Amino acid sequence: MTSSTPRPGRESRVPRLPPRERILDAAEELFLREGVRAVGVQAIAEQAKTTKMALYRHFATKDVLIEEWLGIVAAQYRTAFDQVEAEHADDGRAQVLAVARFVADGLPDIVRRGCPFVNSVAGLGDPDHPARRLIEDHKAGQRRRLTAMCERAGAQAPDDVSAEITFLLEGAQVSAQNGSVDRAGERLVAAVTAVMDRATAVRG
Repeated sequence: MTSSTPRPGRESRVPRLPPRERILDAAEELFLREGVRAVGVQAIAEQAKTTKMALYRHFATKDVLIEEWLGIVAAQYRTAFDQVEAEHADDGRAQVLAVARFVADGLPDIVRRGCPFVNSVAGLGDPDHPARRLIEDHKAGQRRRLTAMCERAGAQAPDDVSAEITFLLEGAQVSAQNGSVDRAGERLVAAVTAVMDRATAVRG
């Protein structure tokens, strides 16, 4: 899930950022465009209009930079879940549907830039890489929160329901990224609504 709100152009925005944020911004730009494996430290430093020495003062290694960048992305997702839970307190169904709409609204950004987590996992390789563990922990935490929302909504077998919804959310992002499905956001919200309708139907 990512915000679809367009950011100001880099040429006007980046020079105003402190050095550390400039480096993170440059890393994000390059990691999403070329992949974490392909991008070197020198390229990031040049994109940030700084030096490798300055970069290493803020980030001991490229792996540390990758992990910090993905940690920021994960924090943005947690904030989105926090807002959904605050805006729809005690209404699990509304929370789940709001999450689906949030993902749907972010799909245009996924089309342009790709999903940071999907793109990064493909390039990290090492299953014990700290950034890979960060992604796994983030996904597990997100799944727990979805399960709690489903339980709050009165869904039968809430863990199974949250698994199905997770398939839909992540599948929509991948489908949007590779262009395999049209109207992905609209279809996603409809599919999640159908899952919740079925899961919360009163059985006679």
